Amino acid sequence: MGRSDLERLSREELIELVLRLQRPEKTWRTSSKPPATDRKERREQSKPGGAKHGHEGHSRVMSDDPDTVVDHRPDRCSCCGGDLHTALPTEVVGVSERIELPEVAPVVTQHRRLAVHCPACGTRVVEAVPEAARGTPFGPRLHAVATYLKTFQALSYARLQAALSDLFGLTLSQGGLMNLLQRAQRRFRSGREEAVSILRRATVVASDETGVRIEGSNAYHWVFHSAKAVVHTASPTRGAIVVREMMDGHRPAVWISDRYTAQQGHAAAHQTCLAHLARDVAYAVDTSDDPVPWHLQLWLQSVFTLAERATDLAASTLAAKRRSLDRQLGAILATPSGCDLTRDLQAKIGRARHQLLVFFDHPGAVEPTNNGSERLLRPAVIQRKVTNGYRAMWAAEGEAAIRTVVDTARLTGASQFGTILKTVGA
Repeated sequence: MGRSDLERLSREELIELVLRLQRPEKTWRTSSKPPATDRKERREQSKPGGAKHGHEGHSRVMSDDPDTVVDHRPDRCSCCGGDLHTALPTEVVGVSERIELPEVAPVVTQHRRLAVHCPACGTRVVEAVPEAARGTPFGPRLHAVATYLKTFQALSYARLQAALSDLFGLTLSQGGLMNLLQRAQRRFRSGREEAVSILRRATVVASDETGVRIEGSNAYHWVFHSAKAVVHTASPTRGAIVVREMMDGHRPAVWISDRYTAQQGHAAAHQTCLAHLARDVAYAVDTSDDPVPWHLQLWLQSVFTLAERATDLAASTLAAKRRSLDRQLGAILATPSGCDLTRDLQAKIGRARHQLLVFFDHPGAVEPTNNGSERLLRPAVIQRKVTNGYRAMWAAEGEAAIRTVVDTARLTGASQFGTILKTVGA
C-alpha cells in the first residue's frame, strides 16, 4: 500500500489499519506454531520448566532379576574391633546397581561349499548353495537396527553409516545401506495393507497432514487412525483425493480433524478439533479488549471440563448439558462486536457450530480434539526438520509403511524395535 492509497483512507479506516499493525505476533499458545519459534525474550519470561510444586518424585526401579549380585559385608565391628564371622546372620540395609552395556561386535558366520570326489566313480560332487548363503549377507537384526535408527531416530545416511561403524565396527557403503533399507521396507507392505483394511471398517477415524520435501518438491505426510489402526501415507498432494483413496468408499460414523476443507465431508458426522479453536480464541483474548473472545474462552473451558466427565454421566444428563452449552454458544455468537477480529472469530465458529459438540454423542469413542493425530505426526515432523525430507518417493512410502506397522502395533503395547525386528525377521 503506497502513500496515495493511505491518503484516500478515511479516519476510521486509518484507525483500523493502525490497530491491525499493533496486534502482537502469534505464539505457540495462540497458534499451531511450535514453542521454539517464539521470540527469545518471550521465552525468558515464561514459566520455568520441570516438575510442578508438590509433584511426587520418582526414582529408577531396581531390577527384579539382576545378572550378578555382590554382597558387601563388614568383617570387623566398628565399635570393639571384634571379628564378624560369616556364620552371623545379616540383613539388607541398602541396594544400589551399576548398569553397563556389553561390548557389541558383529557375529560373522562363513558358509563354505565343499566338493568331494566319489571314491567309487571319481565324480566331483559339489554341495548346493545353502539357503543361508542366498541373498543379502546381512541378518534380520542388522536390518532391524538400521531401519530403527533411520526411521525413528532420524539419522541421515552419513550419520547412520558412522553409527554402525562406531558402535558395531561395521563398514557399509551408503549404497549398501540404501539397498538394506529397501529390503527391510518391503517386509512392511503386508502389515500396512492389513492396517488399511482395519481402518476401512472403523466407525471413528481421525486424520491430519504435514508438509514434507520429497524428491526436491513440496509434498505431504498424512496420518489416519482409529482405535485399532494407524496408517501413514506419503502423497504429492494435500487434496481430498488422498482421503477418498485411503477410505475407498467407506464412510465412518464420525471424522475428527481440523477445519481444512479437504478433510471435510468424509463421514456421517464431523468433530472439529477444539484445540485449534482454543488457540484462535486465545490469540483474540490477548489481542483485543472485546469481551466476546473471553466469553468464548470460558465456554471452551466448560466444554473441556465436561468432556473429562463424559463417560461418567448418564446419557440424558449429557444431552441436557450439551443443549445448555449450545444455547450459551448461540448467545455468544449473536453478541454484536465492533472488533473485526472478534467478528471473524464468530463467523469461523458459527460455520463449524454443528461440528463442535459431536463428541458428546459418542462418549469415550470420540475425542474433542485432534491431538492424537498431531502426536502421531510429530516424529515425521522431526524427521523433516533433521533430514530435510526424502531423496526418493520410495523412501517416503517405505518409511510411511514402517510407521504404519509400528504405530498400529503400539496400540497394543508393542515396542518400536521389537515390532521392527519381528517384521523384518518374519
